[in-house]
Amino acid sequence: MRIADFTRGLKIVSGKSDGNLFVERKALFYWLIGIVVAAIAIAVAFHFDQAVRDLIAQHQNRTTKVFMRNVSRLGDWTEHFAVGAGLLGIAWWRGSKKWTRVLLSMLIALALDGATASVVKIAAARARPSLHTEQVWNGVKFSSRYHAFPSGHVAASAAFFAVLFFGSWRIGLACLPIPVLIGVSRMSVAAHYLSDVVCAAILGILCAIFVARFFLPQFENRQSKSKIDWPATP
Repeated sequence: MRIADFTRGLKIVSGKSDGNLFVERKALFYWLIGIVVAAIAIAVAFHFDQAVRDLIAQHQNRTTKVFMRNVSRLGDWTEHFAVGAGLLGIAWWRGSKKWTRVLLSMLIALALDGATASVVKIAAARARPSLHTEQVWNGVKFSSRYHAFPSGHVAASAAFFAVLFFGSWRIGLACLPIPVLIGVSRMSVAAHYLSDVVCAAILGILCAIFVARFFLPQFENRQSKSKIDWPATP
């Protein structure tokens, strides 16, 4: 009887190990797919930088310029923080633990992304499209005129709403047009190239994943559901 129980225990442990290995391989596969897609998107964005800039310039009018300028002005890091902090206060006052955690995570991702984007901006020192200069790296520059890469507005918005998506995918999906519109507005006002926007969105999503991994139980539970519970062998 003891030998049979021991053998059964070995089978159960072996099954669980195989299940964990399967989950790890599956996660690795998704990460590899994500890296490939991101690399392709970045390459395409850099290739079409000038073409997209010319296309936007050809289809602009006075009304569009005013609208995009206002969107760009309201889509900065400080505006996202103000909205998030206000909603966090409301969630805490109403006693909603879920939304307090989600909104706090959104602010943390926003801060992390803002610090990372600022460092990359200074190091990259890419001139904005509005400046007539060669797009080469000439050393670290602290002037905002050379802070085109990546777009701080888009990076902040992507990190902010990506965490919201992980917390509640329906609300996050409904808010998806906001970072997209902010990205278009930044290109419309000649502050960024397409590659600045695409790379900023990827950076924001990565920061959101990092924060959600440690602060959102919904994110953890969603990942744990993909694990296989192997039945015990009779």
